[in-house]
Amino acid sequence: MLLIDKCPICGEEVAEKEVTEIVRGGGNTAYPKPTDIKVHKSLPDFFSTRGGVALRPGDGIIHSWLNRMLLPDTVGTGGDSHTRFPLGISFPAGSGLVAFAAALGVMPESVLVRFQGELQPGVTLRDIVNAIPYVAIQKGLLTVAKENKKNVFSGRILEMEGLPDLKVEQAFELTDATAERSCAGCVVNLGTETVSEYLRSNVALLKNMVARGYQDGRNIMRRVAKMEAWLANPELMSADGDAEYAEVIEVNLNEIKEPIVAAPNDPDNVKLMSECAGDKIHEVFIGSCMTNIGHYRAAAKVLENAGPVKVRLWICPPTRMDEKQLREEGVYGIFAAEGARTEMPGCSLCMGNQARVEDGVTVFSTSTRNFNNRMGKGAQVYLGSAELAAVCALLGRIPTVEEYMDIVKEKIDPFAGDLYRYLNFDRIAGFEDEGAMCDA
Repeated sequence: MLLIDKCPICGEEVAEKEVTEIVRGGGNTAYPKPTDIKVHKSLPDFFSTRGGVALRPGDGIIHSWLNRMLLPDTVGTGGDSHTRFPLGISFPAGSGLVAFAAALGVMPESVLVRFQGELQPGVTLRDIVNAIPYVAIQKGLLTVAKENKKNVFSGRILEMEGLPDLKVEQAFELTDATAERSCAGCVVNLGTETVSEYLRSNVALLKNMVARGYQDGRNIMRRVAKMEAWLANPELMSADGDAEYAEVIEVNLNEIKEPIVAAPNDPDNVKLMSECAGDKIHEVFIGSCMTNIGHYRAAAKVLENAGPVKVRLWICPPTRMDEKQLREEGVYGIFAAEGARTEMPGCSLCMGNQARVEDGVTVFSTSTRNFNNRMGKGAQVYLGSAELAAVCALLGRIPTVEEYMDIVKEKIDPFAGDLYRYLNFDRIAGFEDEGAMCDA
């Protein structure tokens, strides 16, 4: 992650210059080869001696961790397509795009997605993620077919507004999925209070990393100091009132009455759940950087005391902190009772080059993309919410709208306030020193 002091286009100051490099540290490689193990041992020292921060095997997905180290209104780059910050702006193509923009003084055009209305019963944020291409298709701005494909988002920056009170963990679902829209970058407009809440939590997490002996500790504490300085005077940038966009797409949440899924095998092939009802499902994967702790609680609540699942069920939370909390709450006990295969926090099936589903099966997944043969040879993959994934696991098929809504009303809605809680580390007593290394 490269954090710079000025916007490469307008020169406006963003944050004091600082370079923070983060190596995966094995979190994205749950099935390491001998060469991987060697790298896990040697590469962290390379980074830490240069002021970087190295994660450890088992920590989880780099994207989910990287979000915890961000400052508001920073410009970042990353070598992976899902480096999509929920704070500031990121260019996952790498530093080349930012350097190119700085040299020419030109940045890609933006497409604005403006959300209006209220989230409807049974509809999740993942459905809103899929609503973006759904509405674009209705407007003739996106086509599914590869031949003569039209994609209004391709190579452009996707700006989103109208949901300022989202938690940052929720906002990442929106920004993360812009990779599947082929966007060059993304920005989501959030409120000061939700950003402040997230930063207070992250200060506690970073201090805990130092206590646990993560390196480079000095660089981590420099980032803590910058976070605390921002919290002392919170201020966020916003778009100009007269900003021009290549296209403005209005998404009316009041009109979305049921889940929306990405059908096999293209993230743009979005359909209403009712169009896919009855399709048989053989395996279900709940995991990837598109999930947060609330999704696992909700999925477990759907499965609890509901009888055996009719699929092969995979569970893989994004970080070790999620896994630890879920175990303490007894959520993993529910997954175990269903015979779920629980993976070490990381990418798992989403990566496409580690674990694999059986050949030729149909999968319902919460992961990022469903390209041909990515999860398994000949696999047909639906993408959607963790809540719908759990229902599919119970039924062995995609439910009807009535079936899904009945389960949501009974198993999720009455407990929503408890299920959709997020990891606020600053509110956990003694967390900053948890797992601290003893002085020699």
